[in-house]
Amino acid sequence: MELAIIGLGKMGGNMARRLLKGGHRVVGYNHSPDITKQLAADAGLTPAYSTAEVVKLLAEPRIVWVMVPAGAPTEDVIHELASILSPGDVIIDGGNTYYKDDIRRAAALQPAGIHYVDAGTSGGIWGLSEGYSLMVGGDPGVVERLRPIFETLAPAPDKGWGRVGGHGAGHFVKMIHNGIEYGLMQAYAEGFEIMRAKQDFALDLEQISQIWRYGSVVRSWLLDLIANALEEDQALTHIKGWVADSGEGRWTVAEAIDLDVPAPVITLSLQERFISRQSDSYAAKLLAAMRNQFGGHPLKSE
Repeated sequence: MELAIIGLGKMGGNMARRLLKGGHRVVGYNHSPDITKQLAADAGLTPAYSTAEVVKLLAEPRIVWVMVPAGAPTEDVIHELASILSPGDVIIDGGNTYYKDDIRRAAALQPAGIHYVDAGTSGGIWGLSEGYSLMVGGDPGVVERLRPIFETLAPAPDKGWGRVGGHGAGHFVKMIHNGIEYGLMQAYAEGFEIMRAKQDFALDLEQISQIWRYGSVVRSWLLDLIANALEEDQALTHIKGWVADSGEGRWTVAEAIDLDVPAPVITLSLQERFISRQSDSYAAKLLAAMRNQFGGHPLKSE
């Protein structure tokens, strides 16, 4: 089967490599010609240097997987593709798109006969060797036509992927997946910080992470990654405690509010990421000032 991938970043490039190893023909395009050339030389994909060239290099019906940052970059690429693709062609959005944008785009492309599929994709840099978890939304017949692609990208043909619903459902499920991820990561981080603070025990955190990896009810791939990080440097000396968020945590919390569903763990884990970016918290200063005002508690000066 042949398809194009627009956006050959770390994940898009590794997806291309996995598909090529699975016997698919892959046309690749990145805004950086050097990246495109490198992947063409290293992995054997067919290089393209514009969206228009991508379309010309594919036989009809075409399949174009868009793997660029969510928001305006994805919107621009899909808008351009809509003007040059033909009826029966398929656009797959594998980025971290907001699910309501998927619903809107699918409806906008329908009059032109262009199919739209949203594929929530998880696996990060490990996807090349381990496979990707794929949460797919779209018309059943179209998704079935794309089955060989999903089976190749997934950990196994019958594991780690599936159509979860209509347009938008794939990215909705991926959004919730990432919200859960926020909570799991925060719980691990807090637990290890408590153990690190118990200095009289002089706990070996890397040893503990290795113990928990086997037989424990909290074992997970995230714990495996924690063990890797702690093995390199338990003090995490060269890492700044600044944590980004890609948007899905915010959307998950907003959806929970809209649906009147309590989600305190996910909400607090998102707030903790915001806190991590404050090197000088005005709120913390004000809290200290209030304690001093009503109770005479001591203040620490900078």
